Amino acid sequence: MGRPGFIFRNLMRHKARTFMTGFSVFLAFVLFGLLLALKQAFSFGVDLAGADRLITIHKVSLVQLLPIAYRYPIEQVEGVEVAAHFTWFGGYYREPNNQLPVFPTEIDSFLQIYSEFSIPPEQLAVWRGNRTGLLVGKTMADSFSWKVGDRISLASNIFENINGGNSWEFTIDGIFRGAGNGVDEFQAYMHYDYFNESRTFARDEVGWFLVKISDPADADQVAKSIDQIFANSPNETKTTTEKGFVQAFASQVGNIGKIVTFIMAIVLFSSLLVTGNAIAHGVSERTAEIAVLKAMGYTDLQALRLILSENLLLTLLFGGLGLLFAVVLTGALRFMLAKYLPGLALSGVQLLFALAVLLALGLISGLVPAYRAMALDVAEALSRR
Repeated sequence: MGRPGFIFRNLMRHKARTFMTGFSVFLAFVLFGLLLALKQAFSFGVDLAGADRLITIHKVSLVQLLPIAYRYPIEQVEGVEVAAHFTWFGGYYREPNNQLPVFPTEIDSFLQIYSEFSIPPEQLAVWRGNRTGLLVGKTMADSFSWKVGDRISLASNIFENINGGNSWEFTIDGIFRGAGNGVDEFQAYMHYDYFNESRTFARDEVGWFLVKISDPADADQVAKSIDQIFANSPNETKTTTEKGFVQAFASQVGNIGKIVTFIMAIVLFSSLLVTGNAIAHGVSERTAEIAVLKAMGYTDLQALRLILSENLLLTLLFGGLGLLFAVVLTGALRFMLAKYLPGLALSGVQLLFALAVLLALGLISGLVPAYRAMALDVAEALSRR
C-alpha cells in the first residue's frame, strides 16, 4: 500500500475518534468563517473608504447641522476638487425597525464624489428630471423587492413634511451598483432641493460635507485648512479622512473587531487542543508499531512526516469542509439579513487567510506527537511489548 493509503488507514483505525475529532475541527472552522464574515459586516465599509476623500462635520457632534453655504469656501481650499453635502434623513420603510440610510444630496457633486458607482444612463437621466425620484443601491432594492418605477412611501423619524406627518413619497428612478462588497449598495439618495423645500425646519442646513481632494498625501493639511476657515464661527468644523470617520462611527457600537478576534482565538485554541490531544493519544497507542517501522528502516524524519501528514489530512479535510459550509451559510445569512448586515460576506482574502490558519493549525497541533514519534527509542519501545 502506498504512503497515502497507509496514512488514511491509520486515520480510519479508530473511526469514531477520527470522526469526532474531525467534526470538532469542522465546527471550529464553520464558526471561524462566520466570525470573519461578521467582523467584515461590522467594519461599516471601512475598507471601502476612499483615500482621497475627507469628511467635514460640526465640531460639536455629527448631530449638529452645518450651513449649506459652507460648501463654497471649502471648494476654494487648495487641493480640493469638489465638495458634496449629505444629511441623515432618518428614514424607514413601513415599520420603524426597517431603518434605511437615505441621504439628500445634489446630483452633480454626488456623481463626482462617487464616480465608482455604476448607474444606467437612462435611469440617471430620469432621476435628474424627477425631484421626487430616489436612487437606490442594488442590495437595498433586492431586500425589499423594489424595481425601477415603483412608487414607495418612506417615513422619517427626524423630519416632518410640510404637507403634514412624517411620510415622504418617492419614485424609484434608478438602481446603482457599488464597488465593494454590498455595504455601499444598501443606501439611497434623494434630491436635496425636494428635501429642503419640503421639511419644516433647518432649511439650508446639511449634515456633513464629503470632500474629494487631489492628492491623498495632502489630506492632513487640507483638513486643517478647511477647519481654519470656520474657526471661531458659530458653526466650527472638524475634518478628518473618510476612513477615520467611518472607523470612529463604528466604534460607537463598541469595538466589534477586538471582540470577534478574541472569540476567534478561543475557538482556534480549543480546536488546537482537541486535535493535538487526539493525535497524541493515537501515537501513544501505536508506540510499538512506530518502533517496528523504525526498526525496518524508517528514519526519524520519516516518522515525523508520517504523523504530521495524518494530522494535516485530518484538519485540512474537515476544516476545508467547514469553511465551504461557512461560505454557503454566509451567503444564505447575507440574503436573509441584508437589511441589517449588508456587508456580511467572506472575501477571497479572508478565505486565503482562513486556509493559512487551517494549515498552521494542522502543523502546530501535530508537532508534539510527531516529535515524540521521531524521538522514540526503538529498543525501549519494543521491550515494553
